[in-house]
Amino acid sequence: MTILLTTLNARYTHASLGLRYLLANMGELREQTRLQEFVIGAKTTEIVERILAHAPRIVGFGIYIWNVEETTRVVAMLKRVAPDVVVVLGGPEVSHESNEQEIVKLADYVITGWGDVTFPKLCGEILHGPKPLMKIHAGVQPPMDQIKLPYSLYSDSDIKNRTIYVEASRGCPFKCEFCLSALDKTAWPFPLDDFLAEMESLYARGARLFKFVDRTFNLNIKTSLKIMQFFLDKLEAHPDDPVYAHFELVPDHLPDALKEGISKFPAGALQFEIGIQSFNPAVQTLVSRKQDNHKAADNIRWLTQHSHAHMHVDLIAGLPGETVDSFAEGFNKLWALNPHEIQFGILKRLRGTPIIRHTQEYGLTFEPYAPYTILANRDIDFATMQRLVRFARYWDLVANSGRFGNTLPVLLGDDAFGQFMAFSDWLYASTDATHRIALDRLAAMVSRWLQTRGMDKTEADALLASDYAGRNESGSRLKGGAAGGETAAPSRQARHLAA
Repeated sequence: MTILLTTLNARYTHASLGLRYLLANMGELREQTRLQEFVIGAKTTEIVERILAHAPRIVGFGIYIWNVEETTRVVAMLKRVAPDVVVVLGGPEVSHESNEQEIVKLADYVITGWGDVTFPKLCGEILHGPKPLMKIHAGVQPPMDQIKLPYSLYSDSDIKNRTIYVEASRGCPFKCEFCLSALDKTAWPFPLDDFLAEMESLYARGARLFKFVDRTFNLNIKTSLKIMQFFLDKLEAHPDDPVYAHFELVPDHLPDALKEGISKFPAGALQFEIGIQSFNPAVQTLVSRKQDNHKAADNIRWLTQHSHAHMHVDLIAGLPGETVDSFAEGFNKLWALNPHEIQFGILKRLRGTPIIRHTQEYGLTFEPYAPYTILANRDIDFATMQRLVRFARYWDLVANSGRFGNTLPVLLGDDAFGQFMAFSDWLYASTDATHRIALDRLAAMVSRWLQTRGMDKTEADALLASDYAGRNESGSRLKGGAAGGETAAPSRQARHLAA
């Protein structure tokens, strides 16, 4: 073995699609290449020891916002104990503003952008000459039908224990300035028949959970319908062995043909990630986000009322021009549409994104280290931004967990943002904690909060007890569900299905 491909995943259940693409496209070097994944939080010395156990001549690291800090330590140690090992970096985190990064200084070579063609070529030059003179190599983007698909490289263990990431296309035609896809010229589809043949093979091997990483799954409706029909056929043929699919949707593009297809899916089989990000038209214009808010709201409402799809809808706090009041207005508008989860994100400055052009005018101040979360801006000071960060954390624990289905509407009343912000401030003042809050303690704190708002203790405890018993009398948040709670969906979604 000569070449080792590796990365530090955020969790064990995440399997690196990018590394498998590289391995699939190594050509003549394929037999000399191996893949080994690690998880953030592992000891640096153990990672280096396990890398060197393969005695590689070249190590290729996938660098992302979530692993760059730890991988920098790994590369630093690797170059100290084995300086002759050639380190090649790739991935979105090192594809932009490369010269100022410590990990780039430590490495021998960096590939920016697409690596499917450029990484094998670079490895061949390192091994056989002529030795590459340049440190930074711009990735060559090949025609999509020339990229070898990687899905056979998911092992049986991957299929059994990990999320299977797939993509029917790469890129995005939209130019939202907070997203790296703003740099793409368009979206490029893979040949559909080839892709579906790979999905058939994965299914035959036992894969039942497919997570699409396409930025715009519903951009081409004909393609979307064919892919959804693939899963519908599996569900119809084997209703006792359900399959689960996760897609990212453009919120204001849901024509009738797509609605008809979506309506055929049973509960627990389909999840949509829908990026609203902001309902503020002025903010949308400022960050080059094109979105018909009326259509987007109507589509989310339709999905809630006429489909069994689980909806995970995103908002971003901290965008330039977005005040706390305008964000609260958008949050309440989204809450009223009744999605299963509102993912309350805090703006991050991804390297290379055009959002940085607003830094001076809007006073954008970001953390100097990954994940580069915004600390303050012209309209939201540091202390207030920290309150929003805590709101997001507690919202995940209380609302998105699905464990407080009966209690949540009572807690939020007629002002979801304002009421939960008040609860968040009180909870932090009472516990001085945002992590490692045991469920029993959290439930007790929710009961105490309701009592401070005038609810009788017996009534508050009974309300919390109804959630602990797994019931949701209203059914508004925990909709759908299979008999006995059996579902192919991940546990987080399963908590939102009626018992």
